[in-house]
Amino acid sequence: MVRLTLDLIARNSNLKPGKEETISQWLKKITHINFSDKNIDAIEDLSLCKNLSVLYLYDNRIRQIINLNYATNLTHLYLQNNCISYIENLTSLKKLEKLYLGGNYIAVIEGLEGLKELRELHVESQRLPLGEKLLFDPRTLQSLADLEYLLNKLTKLWKMDLNGNPVCLKPKYRDKLILVSKSLEFLDGKEIKNVERQFLMNWKASKDAQKISKKKSSKNEDASNSYISNFESMHHIVPVYYPQMGKPTLVFFSEIQRYPVTGNASPESSQEDNRKIIEDMGNLSLKKI
Repeated sequence: MVRLTLDLIARNSNLKPGKEETISQWLKKITHINFSDKNIDAIEDLSLCKNLSVLYLYDNRIRQIINLNYATNLTHLYLQNNCISYIENLTSLKKLEKLYLGGNYIAVIEGLEGLKELRELHVESQRLPLGEKLLFDPRTLQSLADLEYLLNKLTKLWKMDLNGNPVCLKPKYRDKLILVSKSLEFLDGKEIKNVERQFLMNWKASKDAQKISKKKSSKNEDASNSYISNFESMHHIVPVYYPQMGKPTLVFFSEIQRYPVTGNASPESSQEDNRKIIEDMGNLSLKKI
């Protein structure tokens, strides 16, 4: 077992402390640490390295991301091709810009919402069991939907590589991510050109407008049908001939009740409706105009 310790860093660094400088003082000034491909399997307490900005630990045997909470100035973290299963303990890395996690055993992309400065995320080619899919949130199986949620949080992310993961096979995978992230410039090694993004934005706007138009038409139709079905009274203006007058006169018939007639109405109900209509006709008021 090989652990990354302060002593190991001091013994293997090309830079050495000055004549009047202690090891602790020297460790505080270190900005870059490179221990890639050194059979490292664990990260020990490196809290003295306050100014560390770039950490190379790729091609090792690291199983867990730990003891990096101190590294508040870390901007680049290279952990690809290790044995990591979970993304964890990164919330304090507020300045992190590039995160390399490809070639591990990660099944869920999570815990990145607080990394506001993250610009590059590499999680390509995870070594997962046959049939297991890479997800982007533990609360749901809709991996692409979770990825859209993540991109909404990472507003400065401009480069992302997901090649070799099942999410790339989702319908319209590339189109959806381009529409969600305005900052993304490279996706899976391919540049996102302005012409491509503008075309997708115009296409989406057209689709959204069609949906709104259909919804309005449907609402208007429903309202019209509802108005007709709930219309319970009518007012008619009809010409009536009076023989004694010798000319037509307009008469206003008020409040004639409409009675629905159904195909399965019984003779008794039809007779009752007719009786009501006759009674109402007898109560009509005639107004000469």
